[in-house]
Amino acid sequence: MNSPAVARRHRLFSSPSTFSSKSRTNLKYTPFAVRMGLREDGPSLAVVGVTGAVGQEFLSVLSDRDFPYRSIKMLASKRSAGKHLNFQGKDYVIEELNHDSFNGVDIALFSAGGSISKEFGPIAVDCGSIVVDNSSAFRMDENVPLVIPEVNPQAMEGIKVGSGKGALIANPNCSTIICLMAATPLHRRAKVIRMVVSTYQAASGAGAAAMEELELQTREVLEGKPPTCNIFNQQYAFNLFSHNAPVLSNGYNEEEMKLVKETRKIWNDMDVKVTATCIRVPVMRAHAESVNLQFEKPLDEDTAKDILKNAPGVVVIDDRASNKFPTPLEVSNKDDVAVGRIRRDVSQDGDHGLDIFVCGDQIRKGAALNAIQIAEMLL
Repeated sequence: MNSPAVARRHRLFSSPSTFSSKSRTNLKYTPFAVRMGLREDGPSLAVVGVTGAVGQEFLSVLSDRDFPYRSIKMLASKRSAGKHLNFQGKDYVIEELNHDSFNGVDIALFSAGGSISKEFGPIAVDCGSIVVDNSSAFRMDENVPLVIPEVNPQAMEGIKVGSGKGALIANPNCSTIICLMAATPLHRRAKVIRMVVSTYQAASGAGAAAMEELELQTREVLEGKPPTCNIFNQQYAFNLFSHNAPVLSNGYNEEEMKLVKETRKIWNDMDVKVTATCIRVPVMRAHAESVNLQFEKPLDEDTAKDILKNAPGVVVIDDRASNKFPTPLEVSNKDDVAVGRIRRDVSQDGDHGLDIFVCGDQIRKGAALNAIQIAEMLL
């Protein structure tokens, strides 16, 4: 059963006011915002996996950004079909996802897991829909663009609503998006040749049920009860552990290798060296990442700070005097990625290395917001 606190966080089956257009305190203006809302000449939308944490955030971002649409289908599994959902003051009945769901749909936003995307994504494309997929199903397909709008918008050049052609566009993994939002502006200036990333990943990355279990475990541990461990096979509250993704034969887990492979594809650089260690931490919805960068060209920390201050979708929080730097709590429910601890890597000669600390909302920029920004570029 959803606790009230968790339900508020990811907005399951919300009241009419939840998705009304409202002001959101963003850290910085996002350049791809479109302000239109419901209109007859907008595209028709479908949200696949609408009852999940990211599916609910799709709706929140669509509302916050007044994304233009003439109709929207709420799609989920048979278990959720028939339930009612209120979006922007209108009541919708959730429909069961099937092979006929995409007739007349211009843009389909998918966040229902890789197996659903693999089955229904191509069907949607055949119907003429442009699919923005949040799963890992198509990310490494050489024919599918993997896009962060502030980083590589050129990858989806020529894909537009109204072209009469369906297409697939992949949303990168959350940890990749958050990392590259900060690393890319520096890469453009000095060319990153090696990147070492340590992630501290929130419960939201494992879905709404993991968020609920973290809250439940916290109460249980504080009350002296054994923690409920249904999502993870070990205590999550007041603990941290290696990311729960399967471990591969090379000793890396799948989450770590996503960061390696996706960075190379997004930067279109198969030579960049990337290594990662991914950790789950008892935080609700925002990831933190420690990133060490080695550059081909020199880049001093003051120049790096200026570059990041002017980067779209990035805010710098770097006050050494008061020991004020980014935190997951501070970026939760925010659009921008926060960067701090910007300092020269003293283990490298000259100005060829930097350390930075990055925080970003996993459900928002790490998933839903990035997908909606992609959709905005299709208009």
